[in-house]
Amino acid sequence: MKSAEQTSSPAASPHSPEPGESHSRQDRYLTIPNVICFVRLLGSLCLIGIAAAGYAETFVVLFVVLSLSDWVDGKLARWLNQRSDFGARLDSASDSILYTCLLTGSLILKWDVLQHEVVLLGMGLCSYALTTGYGLWKYRRIPSYHTYGAKTTQWLMLGGAVAMLLDISIWPLRIALVSGVLTNLEATAMTYCLPVWTADVLSILHVRSALERDK
Repeated sequence: MKSAEQTSSPAASPHSPEPGESHSRQDRYLTIPNVICFVRLLGSLCLIGIAAAGYAETFVVLFVVLSLSDWVDGKLARWLNQRSDFGARLDSASDSILYTCLLTGSLILKWDVLQHEVVLLGMGLCSYALTTGYGLWKYRRIPSYHTYGAKTTQWLMLGGAVAMLLDISIWPLRIALVSGVLTNLEATAMTYCLPVWTADVLSILHVRSALERDK
């Protein structure tokens, strides 16, 4: 979900509204992209029940559908000019719940495989806790950057989870976990640099460039 924080801070420039876009978007709640996010959130919770019932193939199909819905809602938000700060936060929350349920369900279905990946899984969880906790401490809200790295990691995680769950290979998941750690570290650095909470910043390079321009 793509949105922008309306602020006079110099760091707001990387994600300012596009030409012709409304400047009063923080209160936009009932939009098509937001509805898709909410459906993804509810659908994610179903993953745990499906895993507990032992339906591995159904688990994979639902996870793929929910993952692709994230791509769809982002596209619709831009095409329909329905981006909002609330939408960015809802999108991040639904993604977090999706991957929490993916991890929980995968542990239920594939504990024999994932017990050997505890180091990488732990690094991923710790790096996410770091960037989330730092954002809550600094901004009193969870960061919602939607960086290039995060988007890449989502696609890698989609392929890695499917490959692991279908017993194809564990290596795509390992690559996705490493990508996730690097993405979370970048987000932590962005939180350090940005003076105020800001949505939809594509990379640390965009932050540094904006700060340099506005010195």
